[in-house]
Amino acid sequence: MSSPIDIDTLPYFNPKIDRRVAIITGGNSGIGFYTVLNLYLHGYVVYIASRSKSRCLKSIKELEYRASQIKLLDQGHPQHSISNLSATSVSGEVNECSLGEVHYLEMDLSNLQSIINAVETFKLKERYLHLLINNAGAMALPYTKTIDDFEIQLQTNFISPFLLTLKLLPILERTSDAFPHIEPRPRVIYLSSFGHQFAFRYFNLKTALDYRPNFILTWIRYGIAKTAGIHFMKMLALRNPKVLCISVHPGLVMNTNVFAYWTNLPIVGIIFWCVFQIFAWVLGVTSEQGALEVIRSSLNPQFSVEENNGKYFGSQGKELQPSKVANNMDYAARTWIWTVHELSKRGFIIPGA
Repeated sequence: MSSPIDIDTLPYFNPKIDRRVAIITGGNSGIGFYTVLNLYLHGYVVYIASRSKSRCLKSIKELEYRASQIKLLDQGHPQHSISNLSATSVSGEVNECSLGEVHYLEMDLSNLQSIINAVETFKLKERYLHLLINNAGAMALPYTKTIDDFEIQLQTNFISPFLLTLKLLPILERTSDAFPHIEPRPRVIYLSSFGHQFAFRYFNLKTALDYRPNFILTWIRYGIAKTAGIHFMKMLALRNPKVLCISVHPGLVMNTNVFAYWTNLPIVGIIFWCVFQIFAWVLGVTSEQGALEVIRSSLNPQFSVEENNGKYFGSQGKELQPSKVANNMDYAARTWIWTVHELSKRGFIIPGA
């Protein structure tokens, strides 16, 4: 890749002429909210996969309102770049026909059957899929098992995105075959984290790590889950060359609800809140800024399967190197085999995997 792409140059589409469809998990808050706002303004038909219909519909109303305000401001002050607006961090000129659509798609990442149901629902609504953003995640939670008998962070950050992506992969490949010359190419984006580094010198998906002190081990469990997600993108890139699969680190976004468990604890929650606020002030980025990094990777027409598949990107769309554990292809192959086996034991068969 050459120089970092200017956010103002990313393409806009008219959904009545060129229907571009995206699915994003957890698109009703944080980075996901602003990612959806950007996609909506760029003309994408966006399905927000979320377990709470009421919260999602409320977010959709807020998205539509913000988009209308941005359009009015852009029409009244065409000399001003929208990317300079701190309240929205949305770029480029928004013309009358560019707004897309936003829809709710029921999905609970802590329930694998819910993912299967969501995919079947999506198939009834759309024939093609151009973009899948695995955005939703869980961080630093106490040790908990899901209904599918996976540790909660492992399932939310890795197992569920794995199953969702592979179930949607035939649609992504069909889109690639049907429109061989479209740009940007169909792609899968996995939101990674600096926290994947917490899996240093240790990677074993078979070990529960249900020990004390939980405050330490929860971060290692988180690191293992995020490392597995990077492994997944690398393996998927090798196995499925028709679709661009990349990991994106959006920056240290500290002001989202992912720390809610710790900040809500009695007494010590105040300490955690202060620590997170200090980190956010010194090293963090806003949700709006983090979303722009996701959009750069999602819509960058310079990215290609030949040059960028399986890679890891960060600030300004620059390629980064993940940890040695995350880069280890032997580990990646073991991650793939273990996950397919565990899913098959639970009755979720993935043909060809």
